[in-house]
Amino acid sequence: MPIRASERDRYPGNWRQISDRIRFVRAAGRCECTGQCGTHPAGRCTAVHGRPHPVTGSRVVLTTAHLDHTPENCDETNLAAMCQRCHLAYDAAQHAANASHTRAVKAAQGLEPLFDLPSEGSDL
Repeated sequence: MPIRASERDRYPGNWRQISDRIRFVRAAGRCECTGQCGTHPAGRCTAVHGRPHPVTGSRVVLTTAHLDHTPENCDETNLAAMCQRCHLAYDAAQHAANASHTRAVKAAQGLEPLFDLPSEGSDL
């Protein structure tokens, strides 16, 4: 997953090498998720880098996930090679919290949202 420009300084200078080692040496080009993402039953995801995803059919690009969501923590036990589907699902709660925070900051600044969001508890 691309690193946002505002977050780049949180990653070490050799992040590319670390990520490549996790994805292509340790994981041998396969998603390492074993169900932590909640999108598939326990057992290793079968997605392989560069091949069609077994569920979505899109070309798999392996990413490196920080299991504790802290980019500064690049200990190998905190990193996992994940396909886009698993990584996005694994980080879903964090993405929602970040979006909520961003909306609150913009509202406090008096900025209107670009579109209406469904209210909590709605079916959307």
